[in-house]
Formats: sequence, structure tokens, C-alpha cells
Amino acid sequence: MSTGEPSVDQGVREMILLMPRLMARAKRTPIPERLRDFALTPRHLSLLALLLYDESATVKQLAAQLQLASTTVSLMVGDLSRQGILLRREDERDRRRTIVSISDVHRPAIETWLGAGAAAWRTVFEPMSPDERKLVIDALLTYERETMALTRQPD
Repeated sequence: MSTGEPSVDQGVREMILLMPRLMARAKRTPIPERLRDFALTPRHLSLLALLLYDESATVKQLAAQLQLASTTVSLMVGDLSRQGILLRREDERDRRRTIVSISDVHRPAIETWLGAGAAAWRTVFEPMSPDERKLVIDALLTYERETMALTRQPD
């Protein structure tokens, strides 16, 4: 193509080569030594990455973002709080709500470990228009949905 825009087949080939590199890079990111004994799952990593990016959130907010039941997130938060990774405090404006944040003791290790991902996405998204950002996000969500359907392996 003279415009430099990839055909569908060229795009598929590019992604076939790119996705394994991205996955391998993510897998090579070592868990910081001070966090290795905590048996963290991918869900824990997503929760920690959100709290690292947003500073703090309620259990309900985290549940909505993680697309999990509030009870599941509450159990995760409780587990991580008992281990000293997270802090819980009452919301001063509504004492029924609990605000969750990463403890200062573990924040540096979590920033070193998970902060690069958010920084890289910011670099990707900042020059894009809202429509372009939506296109990228929608494409990745569609890829996730299609691979789950084709492999019959749910999340």
C-alpha cells in the first residue's frame, strides 16, 4: 500500500510477532524480593496497579474497575491488609465506606515493579485523541474476548 497503512493481513502478522514479545516482557518482570512471599495472583496485581495509579479507592470503586464482585475485592483487600501491603481507613465523609491505599512500607517496591506499565500506557495514550484511545482499548478488549471464545478458556 502506498499510504504506509497496513492491510488486515499485515496487521495480523505484526500482532502475531508483537504479542509474544509483550507477554514475555511482562513475565520477565521480577516480583520484588520483599513481595515474593505473599502469593500474589494476577487479580492482586491488577488491584495493586490501580491503587498505585489512583493512590486510593473504595472497595466498591475497585470492584467496578476490576469487574469483580465487591465481596471478592473485599476479601482480597482484607488479605493484603493483613499482610501489611494495603492500608484501610474510614472515609471521613461517609464512615460506612472504607478507603484503601498501598502502605508506605511496600509502595516503593510496588512502584518499581508495576509503575512502568502505567507509565508506558501514558506515553502511548497522551498523543492520541479520545477516539484513538477508544479504538486501541476496544481492539484489545475484542482480542481478549475472541481469544477466550476461540480457546474456550474463560478469564
